[in-house]
Amino acid sequence: MASELQRFVSLRLSRRGDRNNQSQKTKDAEESLVSGGSLPQDYPLKIVWKKGFIRLVLVAGILWMLLILSVLLFHVWSCQSSLSFLSAICNKESKVFNMLDTLGLVPKPQHRCSIPLANDPDSIIIPKKRTPDKIIQNLSYILEDEPVYNKSRPLFGGHQSWIQREKSFKLNSSMKVHCGFMREGGAEMNPLDVEYVKKCRFVVASGIFDGYDVPHQPPNISRRSKNLFCFLMVVDEKSFHFIKKNVTVREDNAGGKWVGIWYLVLLRDPPYDEPRRNGKVPKILTHRLFPQAQYSIWIDGKMELMVDPLLILERYLWRGKHTFAIARHKHHQSIYEEGDAIKRRKRYARPLVDLHMKIYRYEGMEPWSSKKRTVSDVPEGAVIIREHTALNNLFSCLWFNEVNLFTPRDQLSFGYVVYRLGDAFNFFMFPNCEYNSLFVLHPHTREHSSVIEWVKDLGELKGKGSQMKESRGGLGLWTPYPGNLDKVVLPPVVRTSKAG
Repeated sequence: MASELQRFVSLRLSRRGDRNNQSQKTKDAEESLVSGGSLPQDYPLKIVWKKGFIRLVLVAGILWMLLILSVLLFHVWSCQSSLSFLSAICNKESKVFNMLDTLGLVPKPQHRCSIPLANDPDSIIIPKKRTPDKIIQNLSYILEDEPVYNKSRPLFGGHQSWIQREKSFKLNSSMKVHCGFMREGGAEMNPLDVEYVKKCRFVVASGIFDGYDVPHQPPNISRRSKNLFCFLMVVDEKSFHFIKKNVTVREDNAGGKWVGIWYLVLLRDPPYDEPRRNGKVPKILTHRLFPQAQYSIWIDGKMELMVDPLLILERYLWRGKHTFAIARHKHHQSIYEEGDAIKRRKRYARPLVDLHMKIYRYEGMEPWSSKKRTVSDVPEGAVIIREHTALNNLFSCLWFNEVNLFTPRDQLSFGYVVYRLGDAFNFFMFPNCEYNSLFVLHPHTREHSSVIEWVKDLGELKGKGSQMKESRGGLGLWTPYPGNLDKVVLPPVVRTSKAG
């Protein structure tokens, strides 16, 4: 026990000795620093210079980073600016923009967003009365052309003259216009289908042409909507046979053909050479195919509807007291931007798109700007929600006539018809992110293409290549225009998106 105590005392003394030695060494170093015996005289200056240089580098680096960040933020802001000068200096194909996009610093519109829908289809109150027709009380349709045209084959869209076209934009209480379905022009329905659609007041319509889709079943349809709506799928004969080979088609007691909830409406003798143009018949002229319908919702054939149609009518028509609703385009607001994108993506003959746009420019169609009353001139036409009022029916006729006369790219014609009708035609253009929440988009079973889409020069449509030209559609582009288009210059286009 005594030996352990002695060992502990000696250990404490040795530690105290070490501490004393260290403190003595520190005092010696301080005395040496004060006397300057072992350190150089410029030692303090070197310390100050090193510290100052490090601070200078840090400050310069921070300022440089702030400068770069300011420039980059200005670059991004200029891309989003509505001022033409600022938007003109923004190049979204630049390396800087791509780098910011990769880092997630570029603001992007939402692809999907929640829709402010009513809670329950059963609680929706359906308007008892139609919206009154205040501007047009009587709308009728031209079914036969003037005798001067009788020598040529009857056309589905008719031989509308430039004078008739101009007159059709002048609103009157009683009007008679071209609106497709000319006698012996094609697109005839079976008598069985004609009888079936007579009972359809509420319609969800879609269409498949050229056999590149099958009907997709909407999963969220309430019992009330199933009893209220007719789900009508318009098909040509090629698509009908394609559907029969790939999905189950059942036949009801009256002979009607069904795929799930969809009733197949067969159109015989397609009116156009181009399948895309055939698809515009049920899409735009829904009121002509289904004349008893009071409301219709059009969706493209490759789409699977995810929202109950009663909720759609309540959200986009009845809640805001609208009669026509369509989504705005994701990328473009000007038809000239859309025309440029169509040419780049080879969606129709490039020189014919240019000619189409030159005619609209000659007739006063300005590029979209924030001064216009509409949020955009370019819609996403895959979903159209409308009440079949006389004015809406006239708008659909005029829109279709433009598609019939010019290119089948209906997004180019929509804004032009809105411009010609002025304040008389009001509609609701809802956000694109809501549009994407209405459906699930399925890929085509095969990609559609036609030879005219690849035409780069008018020479390819003449002489030996004349068979590339459509024979029953777009004839306005081949009829002498009553104005001088030689001096028309299309507005400059800023490409706002690679995808668009």
